[in-house]
Amino acid sequence: MDALRKQASKLREQVAKQQQAVIKQFSGTGYESSDVMVIDEVEMQRHQQLEKLYRSTRAGKDFQKEVLRAAEAFTAIGYKHIEAGTKLSEDCSRYGAENTNDKILAKGASIYGDARKHVEKEQEDFNKLLSSQILDPLRAMIAGAPLEDARHLAQRYSRMRQEAETQAVEVSRRQARVRELPNPENVAKLQAAEAKMKELKANMAVLGIEASAALAAVEAQQQRLTFQRLVALVEGEKTYHLRVAAILGEVEAEMVSEKQRKESAPPVIPQENSSEKTMYFLAEATHSFSAASEKELSLSVGDYVVVRKVSPSGWSEGECKGKGGWFPSGYVEKRQRLPASDLSAEVY
Repeated sequence: MDALRKQASKLREQVAKQQQAVIKQFSGTGYESSDVMVIDEVEMQRHQQLEKLYRSTRAGKDFQKEVLRAAEAFTAIGYKHIEAGTKLSEDCSRYGAENTNDKILAKGASIYGDARKHVEKEQEDFNKLLSSQILDPLRAMIAGAPLEDARHLAQRYSRMRQEAETQAVEVSRRQARVRELPNPENVAKLQAAEAKMKELKANMAVLGIEASAALAAVEAQQQRLTFQRLVALVEGEKTYHLRVAAILGEVEAEMVSEKQRKESAPPVIPQENSSEKTMYFLAEATHSFSAASEKELSLSVGDYVVVRKVSPSGWSEGECKGKGGWFPSGYVEKRQRLPASDLSAEVY
C-alpha cells in the first residue's frame, strides 16, 4: 500500500512539472529572468499584463533616448553652424567695407554678411527650442521617479511570484505527506503551508494591481509626452527652415537686383580732351524713355537728340531740349553726323 502511495505521489509530481513546462512558455517576462510557475488563471493574466507593460515602458524609454540623442546632435551641429556663420558674416562685412570700389562683389558681400547675422539668430532660437522643448522634458522623464518606482513594483511582484512558486511546491509536498501519514503533525504543517500560500496570493493580488496601475500610468505618460515632443520638434524645424528660407530669399533678390542695377546703370565716362575734334550725330527718338536719375535723359517719341557718346554697355550720352544725360542706345535712330564745332543751338 505504501508503495502505491509513493508511486501515486511521484506521478503527481511529474504531472505538476509537465504543467509547469507548458505554462512557462507564457511566462518569459521582461521584468524578471527566472522561470515562474503560474499559480492560477487570474495570476497568469496579471503576470502577462505586467510583462506587456514592462516591455512597452522599456521600449518607450529606449525610443526617448534615441530622440534625445538626435536632439543633442542637432544642438551640437547648430552651435558649430552658428560659429562658422558668424565668422563668415564678419568676413563678408569686412570685405564689403574695405573694398567699396569693387562695386558688385563688395555690395553683395555686405548684403550677405548682414543677412547671415539673422540666419544665425534663427539657429540660436532653434537650439534654445531643442533644449527647452525636447531635451529637458525627455531627460526628466527618462530619469524620473515614476518610471523607476513602477519598475520596482513589477520586480517586487516578480520576486513574490518566485516565492509563491516555492510555497506551492511546499503545499503539494505537505499534501502528499498527509495522504501518506495523516497524523496531527503533518496536518498542522500542511495547514501552515496553506495559510502562508493564501497570504502570498493575497499580497500578490494587491501588489499586482498596484504595479499594473503604476506601469499603465507611466506608459500613458510616455506615449503622450514623447508624441508631444515629436510634434514640437517638427514645428520647430519647420519654423526654422521657413524663416531661414525667407531671409535667404530676400538676400538673393537684393543681390540680384543690385547686380542688375549696377550692370544697367549709365557708365561713367571720363571727360574728353576739349581740344580734340569729336564727331556727334543727330538721332531721333523711336521709343519713350523716362529718366530714373539725374544722370539720365528723358525722351519722347519724335524728339531729336544730339548723341555725343555711345557706350558698349548699350547706353548713349547726348542732349535734347537743353538737357543732357544718358539713355538706352536702342531707343533712338541715327539721322546725320555733325561736327562738334557746328553745334551751337539747342535741339528740339
